[in-house]
Amino acid sequence: MTDTSTKTHTRRPTPPTDFDALIVGGAMVGATLCALLANAGMRVALIEAQPKPLTLDTLDSTRVAPRVSALSPVSVRLLTRLNAWQAMADTRVTPYRFMQVWDAEGSGDIAFSADEAGVASLGHIVENNVTLAALNEQILDHPNVTSFYGARVDALQTSTTGRWLRLDDGRQLGAPLVVAADGARSALRDMADIDAVEDDMQQHAVVTTVHCERPHGATARQAFVDGQPLAFLPLTVDGDEHYCSIVWSVTPARAQTLEAMSPESLGAALGEALEYRLGAVAVRDKAYAFPLIQRHATRYVAPHFALIGDAAHSVHPLAGQGVNLGLMDAAVLAEEVVTAFKRGAPWGDVRLLRRYERRRRTDNAAMLALMKGFKTLFSTHHPGVLLARNVGMSGLHRLVPIKRAIMRQATGERGRLPDSCR
Repeated sequence: MTDTSTKTHTRRPTPPTDFDALIVGGAMVGATLCALLANAGMRVALIEAQPKPLTLDTLDSTRVAPRVSALSPVSVRLLTRLNAWQAMADTRVTPYRFMQVWDAEGSGDIAFSADEAGVASLGHIVENNVTLAALNEQILDHPNVTSFYGARVDALQTSTTGRWLRLDDGRQLGAPLVVAADGARSALRDMADIDAVEDDMQQHAVVTTVHCERPHGATARQAFVDGQPLAFLPLTVDGDEHYCSIVWSVTPARAQTLEAMSPESLGAALGEALEYRLGAVAVRDKAYAFPLIQRHATRYVAPHFALIGDAAHSVHPLAGQGVNLGLMDAAVLAEEVVTAFKRGAPWGDVRLLRRYERRRRTDNAAMLALMKGFKTLFSTHHPGVLLARNVGMSGLHRLVPIKRAIMRQATGERGRLPDSCR
């Protein structure tokens, strides 16, 4: 892949026929789409604001990154198809076979296992930078990819045959299709005049890495503490199964308090909140907090334009589905676009792009609604609601067929999967 991140000389405007697709945003979802399109023979330009790409050579594997994702088996199949998974596995991934969820305000609890779901694992906990570095290894030297690192988009323009982007250094790029993968606060979404409905969850996610007295046992744990979900996600570091990645969704005031705590005080608070199920907890990194705002674009597509990932939808991390939803967006959009490209049909035509929107919007909307419902259910302290949710959780634990159906949903086995994910 040609790296044009330097801005020391002027380039002439690029005609729209120079590329088949322009992708703005080179994080995990954008990089996945880039690889899928390039592997199909399409000429792709990747525009990313970061000054240089993250690679496995530059990755600091001695430090556990604070941001992780719970990659579903379907997402793992996609990353395997892109030849990224082996590099990820060689760096650091942690499979989990069990999941425990309980209500700290009552007796309700439910447990899931890979055996019940009929799968080898329920998912893998992977640091986001490991996933991105492995994907970049697949596109950095790809002959069909040209990268523009350290570049921002100043304008989105429309022509009769596609879209133009004007970069902040004056360069112009054009293609029949522009895809916005530039995150929850997508500038491209605004430039395309697409609105997004925002739902402030009134919570901040506090993330950090800890070392526990007891091993995690390949189990993802989630407790609802005073209505606020606390996740201990298993990490295995150099064979040590005592590590966990923490995601604690709390009020903004509580997040500020947790961020300001000493490592010793934060570890004590985490251990107590988890009811010492993993024994004493030692914090191995500073705590980071970020606001939780669910967003959903009112539409995903326009002529020669599409949104994917967080640019189209951002979801509460409660179920760990955010990245999985985005990767599925990339896979479905690529399938629709590549099919048209190979047939010689106009792949930027809004009628074709609406097929992608129809395949993805309902699934994404359902997940956003479910996360909001869970947040509302567990933040309610009414005695009747408390009793009902505890009885419901414990009752569901005994209904194996229903649990199996829920696990199939959680592992990504729902709806019409694109070929790259089967």
